[in-house]
Amino acid sequence: MQQSQTDTQQETTLTDSRFLRACRRQPVDRTPIWLMRQAGRYMPEYRALREQYTILEIIKTPELARDVTLQPIDAFDLDAAIIFADILPPLEGMGLELDFVKGEGPVIYNPVRTPADVAALRTPPPSEALHFTLDAIRLTRQTLDQRGIPLIGFSGAPFTLAAYAIEGGSSKNHQRVKSFMMNEPDAWRELMTKFATVAGDYLLAQAEAGAHALQLFDSWVGQLSPDDYRQFVAPYSQQALEIASKADVPIIHFGTNTNGMLTDIRDAGGDVIGVDWRIDIDHAAQILGDGVAIQGNLDPIALFAEWGALKSRAQAVLDKMHGRDGHIFNLGHGILPGTPVDNVRRLVDFVHEYTG
Repeated sequence: MQQSQTDTQQETTLTDSRFLRACRRQPVDRTPIWLMRQAGRYMPEYRALREQYTILEIIKTPELARDVTLQPIDAFDLDAAIIFADILPPLEGMGLELDFVKGEGPVIYNPVRTPADVAALRTPPPSEALHFTLDAIRLTRQTLDQRGIPLIGFSGAPFTLAAYAIEGGSSKNHQRVKSFMMNEPDAWRELMTKFATVAGDYLLAQAEAGAHALQLFDSWVGQLSPDDYRQFVAPYSQQALEIASKADVPIIHFGTNTNGMLTDIRDAGGDVIGVDWRIDIDHAAQILGDGVAIQGNLDPIALFAEWGALKSRAQAVLDKMHGRDGHIFNLGHGILPGTPVDNVRRLVDFVHEYTG
């Protein structure tokens, strides 16, 4: 009985945490902050681990994924952790051969290029294809619960998954994926339906494993025109988010270069909309309206600046959001390799000390 009471008290503390309150647009004592890619190459602890293991080995070993997830939590006073994973392992379960090549990044050795390739893709349940991340979430919760820190799960969005699957890796102009989208409408619908199912089921499974919030990453959607987004992408992002919403946890919907389609992204779904640094955050909030929380939006390069310059840019973001419930401080994209660790620490502390 005592254990049950303790679990209930911990869950109440987590639910009432600064980060989750901001996701629900409730008043907070301080602006919450977490940082995309807060666990990664800029941290010496992570680099030391990478000397022994590949990225995929860390992701697929729950104990290692837990340890990396906790590295920034041990180092900084962050308001949320995000499970250490990557948006691309779901592609492996679908039948694509994935590797991370030094100097190149992710590589798909059998990319999707034809309607027959689309038809061959599987949609296995996450308990089968991504059990390692679900196990990592369960393990990580055991530590985070004691600290009252919520955990975020995540997935790539259907378009971003399609971009990697078709391009075969990173791309500057996304010629192949956009051409496929335009030239093969039937196969595109089939492909995006599969990705929506995989992403939605994966998010839902992460919440069921213990994630307190979820984020859908659409890193490459800004390559599209608003019309193409509405026609070819939004219905599938909405489908994935509707599946994930069954978990009844806050969902963050994030994309980059999306200033021309913020209302469309909002309408596709999500309790929190993430915005990058290419728009004033108060202007983004005005466009989005009061029905969603907002996350962002410091330029990651600002973390390379001297503290005075970094502080002024962080304060500008906070000033623009001052008095508005539902702001989560974050970068406009992930922390970059080489970022000074001390600047991350000072930024986190400054956001918490800010009173307007």
